Amino acid sequence: MKGKYFLDTNILVYALLDEGDKTERTLELLPGAVVSVQVLNELANVAKRKAGLSSLETADLTKAVAELTRVEPLTLDTHFAGMYLSNRFSLSVYDSMIVAAAISARCAILYSEDMQHGQVIDSVTICNPFL
Repeated sequence: MKGKYFLDTNILVYALLDEGDKTERTLELLPGAVVSVQVLNELANVAKRKAGLSSLETADLTKAVAELTRVEPLTLDTHFAGMYLSNRFSLSVYDSMIVAAAISARCAILYSEDMQHGQVIDSVTICNPFL
């Protein structure tokens, strides 16, 4: 069933790279995950700037990710929830928007390599899938 866990951009980037076990784990998690429009935007930025994909290749990549996942929209409510979480948990604005989107999507787990493994924020537990 789609929607039990959310993927942060830093996890999805491994789908672009040849990083052995990390790439394999990411590809296992991708089908059925939840991502947000922010995640797709950040992935597109990395694909173009760091992986050297063309605009068309980047569009194909984000479309493929969107077809394998459920995409949580960016809304004004998500923005304000993220700002509240940023203040409450001392998160960066971008990380807090990811957490807010995961909460909005009713995900129990947020897979992220950058945030604190095991931290619980409201109804979401942050997990590093590579540990």
